[in-house]
Amino acid sequence: MRRGLNASLGVSIPMHSSKHSADAAQLPGLRRISHSLHVSIPEVWVRFLLAIAGLILAFGAALFSTVSRESGNLWATLILASLALLLAVIVGLTTVPYLARRVAAARIRDAFDYDVTRIGLIYVVVVLLIGIAALNTGNNLLYIVLAALLAAILVSGFASALVLRDLELDVHLPEHVFAGRATLGRIVLRNPRRWLPSFSVNAVPFKKGKTAQRWRWLPATFGVPPGRPAEKQWIRLPDRKLRRVAENPVLPSIFEGSAYFPYLPAGSELRADLELRFDRRGRYQQEGFGLATRFPFAFLTKTRRVPLLREIIVYPPVEPADEFFEVLPLITGEFETFVRGRGYDLYRIREYMPEDSARHVDWKATAKSGSLKVREFSREDERKLRIVFDNPATGKISDRAYEDAVALAASLTWHFAGGNTEISFIAQGYDEDRNIYRFLSYLAVVAPQHSPSVIDRLQPSDDYNIIFTVRPRGSIPTALWACSYFVFMSQKK
Repeated sequence: MRRGLNASLGVSIPMHSSKHSADAAQLPGLRRISHSLHVSIPEVWVRFLLAIAGLILAFGAALFSTVSRESGNLWATLILASLALLLAVIVGLTTVPYLARRVAAARIRDAFDYDVTRIGLIYVVVVLLIGIAALNTGNNLLYIVLAALLAAILVSGFASALVLRDLELDVHLPEHVFAGRATLGRIVLRNPRRWLPSFSVNAVPFKKGKTAQRWRWLPATFGVPPGRPAEKQWIRLPDRKLRRVAENPVLPSIFEGSAYFPYLPAGSELRADLELRFDRRGRYQQEGFGLATRFPFAFLTKTRRVPLLREIIVYPPVEPADEFFEVLPLITGEFETFVRGRGYDLYRIREYMPEDSARHVDWKATAKSGSLKVREFSREDERKLRIVFDNPATGKISDRAYEDAVALAASLTWHFAGGNTEISFIAQGYDEDRNIYRFLSYLAVVAPQHSPSVIDRLQPSDDYNIIFTVRPRGSIPTALWACSYFVFMSQKK
């Protein structure tokens, strides 16, 4: 009976939070009313209506402040004028940029794509105070100071747009990336202008939008009594539940940090290396990048979007784990026994065994060592290895057990590919390409699926097989046991 590895692994259940409460918290006014009335109001209309309401209140406060000033009520004038300015600023900072970003023209969208910094907020408060003082006192000097402060905001927006204009961004990613290993990605920033340099530019990843979701009927199970585990329920009937399902899931982003360029001369090119580290295998995608700057006064962080699509495949980790150290000596021993033969090429020189023939004794090695040595020869079809990944159906094993099996398959593939071994691969949906990186790319994105087992069509050959499967021992063809090592993935959920 052959030995096998049965990895006993735990269950990792991801927790999903509801977005209903988050949406209600963002826009508590009309959003809650629309939810209570079961009316779907787009967010753009909610923001537009809130902006109209805010401007109406600001206009009313300004009118009443004028009436209060004519009547001689100084405190009422001060409070109403401050309220009018405050409402106008809130509408300008929260609603105008959001509505402007929805405009189709790219130039207009880029011109209004900014965030107010903490220094900018303090500056706006100072401007409001000076404006209130100018309105109440009628001092011309205060009006001049207020005009200069407002002009500084306009100059800041114009200068930041000029700094980011015409800059070119390029991103270089490594060709092969493994999960759990740090690697470097390179960001290249070019300034093609002949005279004008750029200052304080940040290359940042552009934030992705939310995944579109729709309500769909999904198969489920109705159990009596409800709320109990499946094995303790008296009745279990097929059922269907209405749930929100993501139509096009957003792939995780590649970059998380940023690259800072303090000064970019005209007609030059600068490079920056960013450390990339991916904890999980899979496909990662970056839909776009942004060039941001706070130049010259740090009131606003202006960002210009650069449509640059980048995608990378992260291979499973190949770091030796406990399962790797347990399996490797067993596989290596059986593999060497399988390839050992009586060919023409010298395989190794070892100690003499009683069953060895005297004609294979190496007398020179015996004389040097003082003990009887014999020569072993390799077979003609030496060191042919075939790794078979029999992908299980959905729900057969836990997510943790599946990920460990994929990582072990990748680690063994990487280990034997580094030696003098002719290696091939077989799996569902794989075209049996012998390229190791093609197989690692397959393992990077593979997921459990319902498909026929590859063991049924696997025929014994001169290759030695390492087979990953969830099938029970009694269902495996007898002919494969003599030329294979089986890694039995855990079937406990």
